[in-house]
Amino acid sequence: MRLILVGPPGSGKGTQAKLLSSRLGLTHISTGDILREATRQNSPLGKVALPYMRSGQLVPDDLVNEIVAEHFRSEERPERFAMDGYPRTLAQAASFDQVLRQQFLDLTAVLLFLVDDEEIIARMTGRWSCPKCKATYHVVYNPPRSPGICDVCGTQLIQRADDKEETVRERLKIYHASTADLIPYYRAQGLLHEVPGMGDIERVHKAVVEILKRVGCS
Repeated sequence: MRLILVGPPGSGKGTQAKLLSSRLGLTHISTGDILREATRQNSPLGKVALPYMRSGQLVPDDLVNEIVAEHFRSEERPERFAMDGYPRTLAQAASFDQVLRQQFLDLTAVLLFLVDDEEIIARMTGRWSCPKCKATYHVVYNPPRSPGICDVCGTQLIQRADDKEETVRERLKIYHASTADLIPYYRAQGLLHEVPGMGDIERVHKAVVEILKRVGCS
């Protein structure tokens, strides 16, 4: 089973990728993890990617493609995986297709998580964390006992810059622009399956499992 999970930031695709990996024995592949590993190993490609990552910029497509290709050409390349966060553009998808062909691997399905933009904004802007003990909260789903104060150590909670509304809206704008061609590309191949992303984690996971059963996976 070889899956790609596509969805906006905060749609839950990372959580579902982890569940699929633990319950079905898949390798959870996050682009961020691959990039961090490349920089940790101080590989030639990792050295090039490091300045982008340190400055919070998106790593260019060509560089991400090369790092992913390097990962799949290594001795540790996964046979069964849930790909989380890549491909995110049509150019990346075309590059990944080529890598998979070279490794004689076929995709099983592409899961597109559907969550309304306003719901994404509510999910992400409601997240707060403790700068001291790193405990995390959500104003709706997991509020602290005292507003703005950490239950564990009593420190004033903070909101990450990534979770501020203007940042979230910009990230959503980038997501929609980058996937405008990606989604129809996979749909034309008969690989795309839409997953309703609303509801609790187990409810969404059940929908994913039903889709996998329909495409012949258990």
